[in-house]
Amino acid sequence: MRTNPAPDLIMVKARLDLEGRLIEADPPLADLHRRSGGREGGMLAVPQVAALARLARRLGIIVSRAAVAADGDQDVELWVRAEPGPDGVELSISGWNERPAHNPSVATSVQRESDFARAAADWVWETDEGLRLTLISGAGPAIGGPASELLGQQLTSLFRLVEQSDGSLPILTALAERRSFQDQPAELRPGDEAYLIAGVPLIDGVGRFAGFRGSAAAVQIEPDVSQDPSVFGERLDKALRDPLDHIITHAETMGIQSDGPLQSNYAGYAADIASAGRHLLSLVDDLVDLQAVERPDFAPAQEAIDLAHVAHQAAGLLGMRASERGIRIEGPAGDVKLPATGEYRRALQVLMNLLTNAIRYSPEGGVIRISAARSGAFAAVSVIDRGKGIAKADRDRIFDKFERVDPLEPGGTGLGLYIARRLARAMGGNLIADSSPGEGASFTFTLPARD
Repeated sequence: MRTNPAPDLIMVKARLDLEGRLIEADPPLADLHRRSGGREGGMLAVPQVAALARLARRLGIIVSRAAVAADGDQDVELWVRAEPGPDGVELSISGWNERPAHNPSVATSVQRESDFARAAADWVWETDEGLRLTLISGAGPAIGGPASELLGQQLTSLFRLVEQSDGSLPILTALAERRSFQDQPAELRPGDEAYLIAGVPLIDGVGRFAGFRGSAAAVQIEPDVSQDPSVFGERLDKALRDPLDHIITHAETMGIQSDGPLQSNYAGYAADIASAGRHLLSLVDDLVDLQAVERPDFAPAQEAIDLAHVAHQAAGLLGMRASERGIRIEGPAGDVKLPATGEYRRALQVLMNLLTNAIRYSPEGGVIRISAARSGAFAAVSVIDRGKGIAKADRDRIFDKFERVDPLEPGGTGLGLYIARRLARAMGGNLIADSSPGEGASFTFTLPARD
């Protein structure tokens, strides 16, 4: 007997082990598994869902994608979210719309748009909501190696995005507004072959943005040498900051239910939207800073500052965030002075980044300690946490662009430490890490000392 999801069932949950065996599942998926020839505790017998689970496990990232599964004389439209973990893969399946098999009239608008894009493209790609690549198809020798080596990496590891003639980046505007984009100029890494890329948003079964399905077409584009890279940040702010501010404000207003009560799941969705908006806003900030620190003429101001005072300022600004998790920040003693030379704003930015990371990775109820002392010709501030630590092999890698020790953990963009070290070195100092797994981490920021 066929069991259909009840109308009020929002999400079907299931869990696979490391071998792909169905360990537990809500009745709709368990029944479909049996009708597809599967047995209890056996390998998941719904090929389309099993394939997405394998992909998530192989890439080590969350994969959200539409799937159509055969069920007798019916097709079942699903939205599958596969989240890998240490013991297997957690599945969250929404949608669950039955339709007659092979009925082209039910194609979604996203599918129709992507079909047109594919027709004019040289090859296609897909990303998750974090713009990490989950599919590259038809690229062949254009990317200079196996496509599998790029899966799980940021889209920007494949393409170097180029501004349009008006200074805009269509993909970033589309990302903020969750809509389609086209005619985004890009250069294929590691060379400089010119492409135009286009994409349509993937929206999951509960209305959340889940990535882009896109195309890439090789073109001949004359470089625009008149563009001044120093105005990149202003253009990026103009294109994205106002839309993101509106998204966050409206989502937070919905979340606090100021206009009346909402269904509990709607309030949760609003909180998710606000959180995603704040994450994108931090990405905008990182991209603006990235553009600045990589300019050949970037030169921070050389000011007389007290690095111990800057550390106290950073601790004060992040004290509320730390206390929300029961974490205590112990700053340098109040009478400690640490004269140094550097730009106050940039030094504060470095220490804010180090403390934000320490809060993120510290255990609840933990302590973060800040020490400040002179070390030879340098003034040194260390931020020390008691988190899970960093393996020796990863201590240098974490300072690379877009690198994170564990991409499965919630966190930033992989740009913060890269930018922080570039800032420290631009001011004549450095940023280094010292850590062992299970023993926490210590990040030391130095600037030239001042007598």
